Amino acid sequence: MSFSLPDFRRKWSCRGNMSAGAAMVTAAVGLAFVLADRAEARTHGAPLDIFGLGTPRLHRSAHATKIPLPKPRPEEAPKALDEAAPEAKAKSPPDKAFPDKPAGDKPAEAAPQPEKQLSACRAALTEDVAIAPSIPDIRGPGACGGVDLVRLEAIVLPDKRKVAVKPAAILRCTMATAIADWVRTDMVPLAASLGSTITDLDNFDSFECRGRNRIAGAMLSEHGKANALDVRSLKLANGQSIGLTDRTVAREVRERVLHSVCSRFSTVLGPGSDWYHEDHVHLDLAQRRNDYRICQWNVWDPLPQVAPMLPAERPEEAPPREVAAKPEAKDKPESKEQTDDEGAAKSAAPADKPAADKIRAKKPATKKRR
Repeated sequence: MSFSLPDFRRKWSCRGNMSAGAAMVTAAVGLAFVLADRAEARTHGAPLDIFGLGTPRLHRSAHATKIPLPKPRPEEAPKALDEAAPEAKAKSPPDKAFPDKPAGDKPAEAAPQPEKQLSACRAALTEDVAIAPSIPDIRGPGACGGVDLVRLEAIVLPDKRKVAVKPAAILRCTMATAIADWVRTDMVPLAASLGSTITDLDNFDSFECRGRNRIAGAMLSEHGKANALDVRSLKLANGQSIGLTDRTVAREVRERVLHSVCSRFSTVLGPGSDWYHEDHVHLDLAQRRNDYRICQWNVWDPLPQVAPMLPAERPEEAPPREVAAKPEAKDKPESKEQTDDEGAAKSAAPADKPAADKIRAKKPATKKRR
């Protein structure tokens, strides 16, 4: 029997392919059964854990057991500790070992904030000196405002009379104290020399957040720091008024006011300093290097009387206007030669000049004004 490769392929080609395919199908079915069996046996298995190296399997006979609940509490049983605790705490005395500990479960109260300590100026500015209640600190834009502020409403004189500040001025305590001392020490004797007493102080301006002279972009004024006061006048009980810039007030009185304010305040601006202070006097306590002071206030004299617009009436002893309009009679000539010379001059004059001389002679004589 002869055997060759072509004969083998011709006879067994289909059978070999069928046997190989059947083997592969059998292996695949067996593997599927193995995997299914392992998946049923495990609760949390990895998908590729073929050889059973993942989480341990649980026995199929394991069952969850029920935990029995406690029986309800009988009515005759004593009260629970949680319910009896509040009554026991209420009856028990406070713990002596911790006297500061609050009793019961009440939360500790917030400690009161300490009161703001008064400054030395505020302690000295009592109601015997001025009516000046304290106000909260002001924090305005551009460094405006200040601390230790008061509202100066009135100044109390040594005899307990009050000088009202109209309107009330918002100032720093130091500035309010300086104004009160100035009125009490210097202005009261001045008013007494005039035979009266001071009743009001005319406040033109105090605290105002602005630049100097109200110019936009200028340096912050002392008014913006509540460290300045503008005064226009002091009113007296007899109805008179001491206008600090009034020229009708006696010069001596205004000079006394000038010397008093320039010795007390670091800045004094009045008439003559600039045209912003022609109708009032600016006072402040600005601090400068080497205690430099500014006192610019000219005490002007009264304005001269203006001459009347209409001419004065003609006096009764004056001659009539026709007589006053004629030229004055010339003096008699001393010699004959002088008369001859005058006659020759008249004859030599042209014919048209006599008419002009007559017109000039008729013009009334006028006096030159001084």
